[in-house]
Formats: sequence, C-alpha cells, structure tokens
Amino acid sequence: MNALQSPLSLIGRVLLAILFVPAGFGKIAGFSGTVGYATAMGMPLPTVGVAIALVIELVGGLALLVGFGTRVAAIALAVFTLVASFFFHAYWAVPAEQQMVQQLMFFKNIAITGGLLAFAAFGAGAFSLDAKRAR
Repeated sequence: MNALQSPLSLIGRVLLAILFVPAGFGKIAGFSGTVGYATAMGMPLPTVGVAIALVIELVGGLALLVGFGTRVAAIALAVFTLVASFFFHAYWAVPAEQQMVQQLMFFKNIAITGGLLAFAAFGAGAFSLDAKRAR
C-alpha cells in the first residue's frame, strides 16, 4: 500500500481541487449573481463573503492542486466548506420536498471537509511542491 500513497495523494488533491478552482473562477465571471444568491440565502455581508469565498476557492484550490502549503490550504478550504454548508445547504430549514437534496449536499460537504482535514493532518504526499521544498 505504501507504493500507492503518493499517486493516491496526488489524485485526491486533483479531485478535490476540481471542486474548488472552477467554483472560484465562476465567482469571478458571475460575481454580482453570486452576491445576489448569497443575499437571498441570508448570508451577512454577502459581497465580502463572496469575495472571501472566491479567494479561498481559487488560492486554496490551486495550492491544494500543486501541493503547496497544503496543510494550511486544506484547513482554509475545510472551514470554508463547513461554513458554506450551513448557509447554502440548511436542509432543516427548507420545505419537505427540498430536504432530501439539501441533506445530501450538506453531508457531501461534510465528507469533503473530512477529506480536506486528512490532507491537513497527513500533508500532500511525495508528488507535491511541499515535498520538493522539504528535500
């Protein structure tokens, strides 16, 4: 199994980054629409919140992708994902016909948070800029 640790860490980072990097670029392209959606969802200071989300998703996602500052990036993305879950997937506060999908999305985000915390705990693996810097 140790022979798989480095390639699996790389694949895991790439798969997680695929979630965050395009979302960050999407916020750039549709900033005002995203702010409107955040406002409708009851987020306080939605313009600031969306700007912070954009930076965390882009910078954190790219850092995770290349394995640079992976532990810090993973913690920032984990906190962001957890907080966003409560604002945007509050399944307990939606009509019954929407609860199943929102509950699924909420717990998907909780699982993603768990994966990010594993990278925070164990690092990026050998195929990363963090490992290259450590050598």
